Amino acid sequence: MGRAEARRAQRRAAKSGGIRRLFTWRKLLGTALGVILLGMGAFAVLYMMVDVPEGNPKMELQANVYKYADGSLLARTGEVNREIVSLAEVPKEVQDTFVAAENKSFYKDHGVDFKGTARGLLNTLSGKGKQGGSTITQQYVKNYYLDQQQTVTRKLKELVISLKLDQKKSKKEILAGYINTSYYGRGAWGIQAAAQAYYGVDAKDLNVSQGAYLAALLQAPSQYDWAVAGPNGKRLVKARWAYTLDNMVEEGWLDPGKRQKQTFPVPREPKPLNGTAGQKGYIVQAAREAVIKQAGITDDQFDRGGWTITVNIDKKKQKQLEKSVEAKLLDKLDTKKRKLDKDIQAGAASVDPKTGAVVALYGGRGQSEHWISNAGRRDYQPASTFKPVILASALDNESKTQDDEKITANTRYDGTSKRPVVGGDRYFAPENEDDHNYGQITVQTAMNASVNSVFAQMGVDVGMDKVLATAGKLGMNVKDLEAAPAMTLGSMGASPLEMAGVYATLDNHGKQVTPQIVKTAVHQGDAPLDLPDAIGDQVISRQAADSVTSVLTGVVDDGTARGSVRNAEGLSDKDIAGKTGTSDDNKSAWFTGYTSNLVTSVGLFGEAAFDRTGDDGKEIKKNAQVTLQGAGGGGRVNGGGFPAEIWADYMGHSVGKAREFDLDTDMGAAVSPPPASNSPSPSTSPSEKPSPSDTPSTSPSSEPPSASESPQSSPPASPSGGPTSEQPPNPSTDPDPDPSSTVELPDLSGDRRPDNSSDER
Repeated sequence: MGRAEARRAQRRAAKSGGIRRLFTWRKLLGTALGVILLGMGAFAVLYMMVDVPEGNPKMELQANVYKYADGSLLARTGEVNREIVSLAEVPKEVQDTFVAAENKSFYKDHGVDFKGTARGLLNTLSGKGKQGGSTITQQYVKNYYLDQQQTVTRKLKELVISLKLDQKKSKKEILAGYINTSYYGRGAWGIQAAAQAYYGVDAKDLNVSQGAYLAALLQAPSQYDWAVAGPNGKRLVKARWAYTLDNMVEEGWLDPGKRQKQTFPVPREPKPLNGTAGQKGYIVQAAREAVIKQAGITDDQFDRGGWTITVNIDKKKQKQLEKSVEAKLLDKLDTKKRKLDKDIQAGAASVDPKTGAVVALYGGRGQSEHWISNAGRRDYQPASTFKPVILASALDNESKTQDDEKITANTRYDGTSKRPVVGGDRYFAPENEDDHNYGQITVQTAMNASVNSVFAQMGVDVGMDKVLATAGKLGMNVKDLEAAPAMTLGSMGASPLEMAGVYATLDNHGKQVTPQIVKTAVHQGDAPLDLPDAIGDQVISRQAADSVTSVLTGVVDDGTARGSVRNAEGLSDKDIAGKTGTSDDNKSAWFTGYTSNLVTSVGLFGEAAFDRTGDDGKEIKKNAQVTLQGAGGGGRVNGGGFPAEIWADYMGHSVGKAREFDLDTDMGAAVSPPPASNSPSPSTSPSEKPSPSDTPSTSPSSEPPSASESPQSSPPASPSGGPTSEQPPNPSTDPDPDPSSTVELPDLSGDRRPDNSSDER
């Protein structure tokens, strides 16, 4: 090794030695001890400075007040939904479920889980949300002495107060405080209210299995409530219930043999809160959910009270809607003689199209009998009430048929049942109601008679992606829906409230209407809640919206709704547009319609009222979707039956002096009846007015359509499957048609058929 190389080695050694001297294990240990001592000193100072504050036994829990649109009282909730009970009133094994679920070391610790607290502090500092790791003592302190803020300062105070509280109070006092101040969902504060809300018993009568569910519930009350939980929520709460019982066995609090006999205790259906019987419960629930969503608060925060909420519900219209359902449906059901009648659920929503206000709402037979509101449920098909959306999309997009003809109310389509749709990316050949063949008919006639084959083809002509886009603009929830031709039959889910919003947008000349249940909402001491706008932008053109309205007047004047609606009391002189709907297997039936000042959607839903075995031998579970067929002692229940009758009775007493429709269109039944079927033109553009000789009368008539409206032999369909450009057969030159191919339109002008069926879906 040379001298230069030796010098470099010496310098490296010196440098390495310097680093080692700087970071010796003694210095590192000393630094760590210093930090620990400093933290202990700071904690000691904090411990001396922070005292156990005065707790608030009621946590300032107040009532929430709900008012009608006119300011009169609708309901008051939250005042008495809490009752403090002593620990002696709670069975020992039920007490142990809470300890097993939340804090197995509760009886041994000093009120604090330092590991969990450290983890919680790190989570808070790193922005990872809820802290976790709290003992029962800490959770009691948070509920009773502090607030729900997720800050380091509050966590440190919680730590100190928990240590001091553990010295001041016994474990029994702390556990009693915890189970009495916790929130269990369903507006229930404390174990007594929770026992009543979920099992209809007092806390003293709870068994270990029920106690384990309530203990599991505290982790996520809204998500774990069995009545509203989704599949994942139910899976999670059952797992936590089992975890709680297994922990009890592990701690020696529950005999293993007894544990094996435990079955999951499904809670009862929720009962309405005080003052919310009948329809009030559904209105209060809808308003509550709207305020919680808009305010960005939790159920827990809302149910602490202090809100004054005025809803848009008109007291007179609400009373009338309830009377109409009673008179036109419930009074005709006999649940004692016909068990099937117990399966019938009705839902309805009535909306002001100019303001978006929900002025009346029918959610079911009362929350004590049926917790879920039928006005807002989205699990049944809207069926043919979706057809106007297809037409709206065609007109707004200026779509054309397969033969490049512009789609209008007078465009002709092949209405043959089971005719394969042309131009789609998959085979689809829908059947018309009763497998009826209509031959070449106009769009207006197809809407009147609710012809499935016509609107299936129209949906493909427009493009199902465009149809779904229009549905979304009009107010339907189309998220995650596949743009498939089958959608033209209304096979998606929708609620009466949702469909009322769609039709209100049409009624409002294409300006979006989003139904609003809440008029004003104010929390004590705060400014009024900023509510979303009910009236939005122009989402489809006025001409498109008004043209659909014009076409829908034909359904009422000459179509599937005429018998129930056109001549109903209070409606004979009113402009009315609407559409019937009956789903596959008759599981739902609808009528959604409107005047110039009011939109109402009525839906009937088949929902099994009890477990049973069906006629096919298959098991039917309670709440499963079942057919309406035979309800009320008739046959098929269609939209032109009970739903239209309820609608007509309610609207006849509610619309008042409704103005005529102000329509910016020259097509449709309201302004331009379709030409006769023997017209030489396959379609009539808006500028081509039909001649007087080709214009059938639009005055109400009980007579069936004339022969000129019902071709005896359908013109051949075009190769594309769209409207034909060929003229109808000439009786003087063409041979007599084959009798088997004779097509006549059904009589749509009269009342329901004897079997309660109609020519629509």
